[in-house]
Amino acid sequence: MDDVDLKAAGPVVLDLVAAVVREKDRLSEIDGATGDGDHGVNMGKGFRLAGEKLGRLGAFDLATGFSTLGDTLLGDIGGSMGPLYGTFFTDMADSLAGADVLDRARCAAMLRAGLDAVQGLGDAKPGDKTLVDVLQPAVAAFDAAAVKGEDFAACLDAMTNAAAAGLEATRGMVARLGRAARLGERSRGHLDAGAASCDLLLRTLAGGLQARLAGTVA
Repeated sequence: MDDVDLKAAGPVVLDLVAAVVREKDRLSEIDGATGDGDHGVNMGKGFRLAGEKLGRLGAFDLATGFSTLGDTLLGDIGGSMGPLYGTFFTDMADSLAGADVLDRARCAAMLRAGLDAVQGLGDAKPGDKTLVDVLQPAVAAFDAAAVKGEDFAACLDAMTNAAAAGLEATRGMVARLGRAARLGERSRGHLDAGAASCDLLLRTLAGGLQARLAGTVA
């Protein structure tokens, strides 16, 4: 199987919620090295509230899940992450309009919509030590694998491998945006918290989709 029914994929959004809530302390610890130390707290709050809303919906498809998550993050997370991740998820939801299944090509378009949303909203570029340093290479790796003719699951593997490499690369970067930028060279040697949460989200999304592609989740 090389596509996923969007209704069957809806619960993947609950996987994202669970992952962020589970890892919120780690994300805040990463943030504490160069920022306010509240990244995980804020992310955990927004994702938890989204999970509660989704729980009241009962069954929902992937687009509805992303839309609900995005709207909640836009309204309930402070700072820069709320608008960035909120727009990321709402634009990915919009890209799924009219679809019944998610295949390799539609997933590529969905991920590109999310990347374009983040880059269109902020000023971050690769090398600035932000979530873009994970998201941009991850999307590029998915696209490159698709061009080579790799199947959907392999493209997701390529995405997660590039995301992990992108996260680790932020350790050697000097922050150019946000509170961490005030530290200058002292920001080098630490991971970026936004990059860490982006890696977590992409890894969890890929895992949920791959489980459904393999038929190990109904």
